Amino acid sequence: MKYILVTGGVISGIGKGIIASSIGTILKSCGLRVTAIKIDPYINIDAGTFSPYEHGEVFVLNDGGEVDLDLGNYERFLDINLYKDNNITTGKIYQHVINKERHGDYLGKTVQVVPHITDAVQEWVMNQAKVPVDDDRKEPQICVIELGGTIGDIEGMPFVEAFRQFQFKAKRENFCNIHVSLVPQPNATGEQKTKPTQNSVRALRGLGLSPDLIVCRSAKPIEMAVKEKISMFCHVEPEQVIFIHDVSSTYRVPILLEEQGIIKYFKQRLNLPIDDQPSDLLMKWKKMACRYERLLKVCSIALVGKYTKLSDCYASVFKALEHSALAINYKLDLMYIDSTELERSTEAENSVKYHQAWHKLCKADGILVPGGFGIRGTEGKLQAISWARTKKKPFLGVCLGMQLAVVEFARNCLNWKDANSTEFDPDTKNPVVIDMPEHNPGDMGGTMRLGKRRTVFKTENSVLRKLYGDEMFVEERHRHRYEVNPELTHCFEEKGLKFVGHDTEGNRMEIIELENHPYFVGVQFHPEFSSRPMKPSPPYLGLLLAATGTLSAYLQRGCKLSP
Repeated sequence: MKYILVTGGVISGIGKGIIASSIGTILKSCGLRVTAIKIDPYINIDAGTFSPYEHGEVFVLNDGGEVDLDLGNYERFLDINLYKDNNITTGKIYQHVINKERHGDYLGKTVQVVPHITDAVQEWVMNQAKVPVDDDRKEPQICVIELGGTIGDIEGMPFVEAFRQFQFKAKRENFCNIHVSLVPQPNATGEQKTKPTQNSVRALRGLGLSPDLIVCRSAKPIEMAVKEKISMFCHVEPEQVIFIHDVSSTYRVPILLEEQGIIKYFKQRLNLPIDDQPSDLLMKWKKMACRYERLLKVCSIALVGKYTKLSDCYASVFKALEHSALAINYKLDLMYIDSTELERSTEAENSVKYHQAWHKLCKADGILVPGGFGIRGTEGKLQAISWARTKKKPFLGVCLGMQLAVVEFARNCLNWKDANSTEFDPDTKNPVVIDMPEHNPGDMGGTMRLGKRRTVFKTENSVLRKLYGDEMFVEERHRHRYEVNPELTHCFEEKGLKFVGHDTEGNRMEIIELENHPYFVGVQFHPEFSSRPMKPSPPYLGLLLAATGTLSAYLQRGCKLSP
């Protein structure tokens, strides 16, 4: 097993996740089996209870793990399926060690950060690196490990110490450290500054890890003189300094790395049994990147949510839309609309914001209402759903988006004016969305219906079934506490809102479709989590096809994309 540790310096959010994913993609293109581990030094057991504004979206895995969004990057880039144990947190490690201490595994010993916590980290990494993540179920050959945060953070120290020890345990030919740093370019001088990188590498070396590669992030391409300066002051060869400037799309990053000789370096440094040249997989990435940059036709989608100030809050949704747009040769114009700005209360407080939000919504080719929690912004989402339904605008509702589509239909088509979800109004007389009985509302962490579940189509006359290739069932990832009230579904079906998919027992409503509408679909699951660059998610693809007016032609072709 070969281990590649990716650390970061200067600032967090520098792109370590994309770089780690891109390195994995390059090695996979050379015919190697690659897995990935993300280490988050926070004390939370998992990411499930975070606000999206803290660390971006919560990504859900097949096994129900609620994890950091970087695991989503790994899955999309490498086309693998990871597990909850591929995300290590300080909380998980300490819980593991404390449980062993209570069990008596350390009887007679003082349990300390070194060696007990550091040993637990190393043991976890070695065990998880062996777990198969590809469809062929073979053991991986390379494990890419990303250490979150920046070097020097207090909470990250035990992990840095663990890897300082681990480099000797794994042996030099099996362990490689890549340090990602920022090269800022102040506007005042326009000069690219290397001092932050020098200080960051010095701090890393002071903790016992020497970088084998320094990946420099910058806004613009870095000059050769800067490369030579970093090489001289950071004790590495010039070819060990890699530049990644801001690019038009993340699809370009693996190509930039490959162009700077990273395959040849890894082959020599880790003694890998590979050719110097990548295979067809990287050629596909090159073609995809070139196609992405040449797109001329534009499709605009309005994303109506409440976490719109930070794009990472809907990272997987954005990627799923982008994959679908690319598949049909359209450039995606994603307009983020804060749902509270569509509400009447905003018109009274700030009429300019209100009218700007509605202007965006009205000019969009399609409307998407993603998942979420809490009552804030729900009335604005209901307004957007009503607009999509009455004006025949293509619409996709995901999780809460589907539940609110049911609430909107109940209020405006069934005339149940107080229809609501028990999440927002526990005393409503028409509870069209109810909490699931088997889940304990006392504990918030890990108590939802999580992970991959089967959804069975109950009719052949379903647009989503056709988009999924006319399969009898699909398996998608879930994350919800509430569900559509199964006792009231017949009232909706009589008026044309069809529940075309349900769970294996037939009790839980999973997919809605509205009759006599170009595309009005809601899904209880999160299809964005399984979307891949070369395998777009069918519900999102359907939205893009409907928004560009090509859905019926696509269905007539037997769900084949035009060349």
